[in-house]
Amino acid sequence: MNTATTRRRIALAMTGASGVQYGLRLLECLIQADVHVYLMLSQPARVVIGMETDLSLPGRPAELARTLSALYGAAPGQLEVFGEQQWTAPVASGSGAPESMVICPCTTGTLSAVAVGASRSLIERAADVMLKERRRLIVVLRETPLSEIHLENMLRLTRMGAVMMPANPGFYHRPQSIEDLIDFMVARVLDHLSVPQGLLPPWGEPSAGD
Repeated sequence: MNTATTRRRIALAMTGASGVQYGLRLLECLIQADVHVYLMLSQPARVVIGMETDLSLPGRPAELARTLSALYGAAPGQLEVFGEQQWTAPVASGSGAPESMVICPCTTGTLSAVAVGASRSLIERAADVMLKERRRLIVVLRETPLSEIHLENMLRLTRMGAVMMPANPGFYHRPQSIEDLIDFMVARVLDHLSVPQGLLPPWGEPSAGD
């Protein structure tokens, strides 16, 4: 049986909020878990990646897929990257929708657009598809403080079935580095995707270092 057809399919969108490290680490973990990833990056996300990391990413989706596949050890065809206006992408239609989608990090602008069904970009359309098809949509919002508008949009999407997971790492696992804080959030997202992870033990269980 073709492995490419049996892998779980999960969409990952990264927008222009601070905290691109969450999205990149999530991408790495999904690839390591043998998930077929549909990746979408907004133009502001590319700008923030250049500001917050040392990565220099190519502009064309196919070149970006090759670069990130080599960086994270993806199998051939395991990672697909789509442009912001690539309306022929599988994620743009309910008939080709993946089982889950994560927007990580998510700007409040994207939050608002998804909440009202704007669908001006592929990211927004893909999220709209997840909602209409009653599939899992996880939103990792990265903003503080939150205005009444933000809170109302979060509530609206929660009522539609989306899962709101603001980037609020915990400290009970006694993080020793920024990477530990990033892994905390990524582990929680992976748990909600039912993707096995070894980044964070379940509550009440000792960590590997104990």
